[in-house]
Amino acid sequence: MRRSRCHEGGGAAAAAAFSALLLGCVVMALVGGAAAQGPRLPSDYKTLSGAAPLVIAKGGFSGVFPDSSQDAYSFAKVASAPGTGTAMWCDVQLTKDGVGVCLRDINMNNCTTVGQAYPARKRTYVIDGMHKTGWFVSDFTIAELQSAVYLTQAIWSRSERFDAIYPIVSVTDFQYLVNMSSPVWLNVQHPIFYKQHGLDMSRYIFSIRKLVSMDYISSPELGFLKNISARVGRKTKLVYSFLDKNLLDHSMNQTYGLLSTNLTFIKSIASGIMVPKDYIWPVTSDNYLRPSTSIVTDAHKAGLEIYASDFANDRIIPYNYSYDPLAEYLNFISDGGFSVDGVLSDYPITASEAIGCFANLNSSKTDHAEPLVISHNGASGDYPDCTDLAYHSAIDDGADVIDCPVQVTSDGVLMCMSSINLLDTTNVQRTPFATPPSLVPEIQSTPGIFTFNLTWANISSSALKPRISSPVSDYYLVRNPRYANQGNFLKLSDFLAIVMERDLSGAMIIIENAAYIAKSLGIDIVDSVTTALSAAGFDNQTAKEVLIQSKDSAVLVKLKQQKTKCKLVYTLPSDIGDASNSSLKDIKKFAHAVVVDRISVFALSYNFIIRQNRLVHDLQSAGLAVYAQVFRNEFVAVPFDFFGDATVQINYYVQSFNLSGIITDFPKTVRRYKKNTCTVLGKDMPNYMLPVVTGALDQKLQTFQTQPPSVAPMPILNSSSVEEPPLPPAAPRNVPGGGGPSGGATATPGGAPPSDAHHTATVSTGMLLVVVSAALLI
Repeated sequence: MRRSRCHEGGGAAAAAAFSALLLGCVVMALVGGAAAQGPRLPSDYKTLSGAAPLVIAKGGFSGVFPDSSQDAYSFAKVASAPGTGTAMWCDVQLTKDGVGVCLRDINMNNCTTVGQAYPARKRTYVIDGMHKTGWFVSDFTIAELQSAVYLTQAIWSRSERFDAIYPIVSVTDFQYLVNMSSPVWLNVQHPIFYKQHGLDMSRYIFSIRKLVSMDYISSPELGFLKNISARVGRKTKLVYSFLDKNLLDHSMNQTYGLLSTNLTFIKSIASGIMVPKDYIWPVTSDNYLRPSTSIVTDAHKAGLEIYASDFANDRIIPYNYSYDPLAEYLNFISDGGFSVDGVLSDYPITASEAIGCFANLNSSKTDHAEPLVISHNGASGDYPDCTDLAYHSAIDDGADVIDCPVQVTSDGVLMCMSSINLLDTTNVQRTPFATPPSLVPEIQSTPGIFTFNLTWANISSSALKPRISSPVSDYYLVRNPRYANQGNFLKLSDFLAIVMERDLSGAMIIIENAAYIAKSLGIDIVDSVTTALSAAGFDNQTAKEVLIQSKDSAVLVKLKQQKTKCKLVYTLPSDIGDASNSSLKDIKKFAHAVVVDRISVFALSYNFIIRQNRLVHDLQSAGLAVYAQVFRNEFVAVPFDFFGDATVQINYYVQSFNLSGIITDFPKTVRRYKKNTCTVLGKDMPNYMLPVVTGALDQKLQTFQTQPPSVAPMPILNSSSVEEPPLPPAAPRNVPGGGGPSGGATATPGGAPPSDAHHTATVSTGMLLVVVSAALLI
């Protein structure tokens, strides 16, 4: 998603940034300091040369900083594959006076503040056969650009707080920033257009040969590469960049699709090709992968290296990747049965992780060492919550523990469902079971249709369909649409049978609303769960651990008094940043472990981490095991400090805290992290696998006075929030005529819960009075 914004000022801040010369030690802090650049582990890559694929940092680390800014290049050098493993990319544009600059587009409208600096100089030109309107590099001198125009982000999902700070970088200054430590990649976009405006790109490239180490030169105009091929040195690789197959390469008067079928001819000019990702893995109209093409194999057979472009952590990628950018890279470098020779990315840290630490991992049997991989409603990132599909997928994806939030039906059947409100997780409103929503204040503040309004036969019928969760749907990001309503709900007994049968270390049973269920439905859910566990054989084995989780301390206190063998886990409120000593002592009385919200670890402002809280440290100091929840892959669910990469976030939590478990919608992502080959390297671990220093981006912004607003300290958990009265005894149940909850809860009209009986009766009496009054009037 591209954007266009208005910007104000920025001159003073930009000057300060320029004179400060980049991030200095702060940029090192962003990736945890200058650690040893460990050797890449040996691996079998199916590249043309057999070497590891090249990481190409598009405009530097342009996923965080504006494309082609000083800090983007500086950060890319320390946060990517070391040495020659990462090339720095510059899109070369020419100014009116023939100076080369690095800018992502010849039209500066969407990547600079040029519209505010020179509002009257908007123009319209025909470029590659299309009319384009904006502010064009070739209309400005280098002095005009560097004195008044500053770089901005061009992608809406990225923060604008680094906008209007950095000046435009010339190609020769770009070489200075790279400092000979990384290969230089010059991409020449529009040689024909510049020629039409009296600027010769070929002549410019030849003029800087002694100033700039041109390791790679790419262009979407094959004619340009042909013209310079005889005069560039042997060390310079020429790469032909393909655009959309239907577009025309005007230098050859052929479409890119047609040219892609003549790789032998391209080999006579270039040593490699760069193609959009869908040349290799085509995508369906509903955003799923098609089978891969043969273009990688064909290129290698022709003696051409092949590079893939368009990688970014904040793009919408095919649903097959479960919003995991690392999984996408792996499909291009190892998991697909072939390997491209390099990847062009806005987030070189993720590409570096994929190539250096996750390629060609062994598929050995899952070990159940800590931190445990704990599912959240099964693999709910890929399938509807708590369905058979979600649970079996979680196990196949490497979960150590699968979870069951226990709910109860009107006939007393215990089942697994992520919400007691069927409106949250099913299509109940479009079924014959759609009773009028009722309000149960003890459960939630809005009306709902609850599991105890329906029988198990209703819930397990074919009419009631599950609905996949979409926790970030506000950003128009949905999950696996083809399976959005697939799968079957499970009774608790069926769930426990799966746990006993499969290779798992145990189960997490979640109990909520126990007091209401006892008082209003006449069911002691704690005793019912204990009975179900015993019936499933958990009392007679030690191989599978059962964890019982609840946010209600009274539930865990009762289990503690019953001397349960289960591990008791207390769910902390999500909005706290610390816990008082007295609350920690109280928790220790009834729980072995706690679940913390992953965001409770930090204070956040506008998705930037401001500081780290002491919560986890204090909990562990009190002797409590800590599980963190809920980890999600979607880039909008990750603070900016983790670069839209779920693996960077997981890496931070694992290396920074001694977590006992990670609760996740995407078990596969966490399981793969546990198999990585880099975190075991000690001092030789590469920079890109060091935990980020949280808050470093905010510190960097403070130097420009563009940091997000400060936030007040998060609340502290106190004893008063932990202590609860004991659970009430289960009320007697009465089921007239066989209806209502089996075993005792009073049946009410329309399937309403017993607590709504008075409201229902009042409404019925009122209706009767209206009818009688009307009759009397007549």
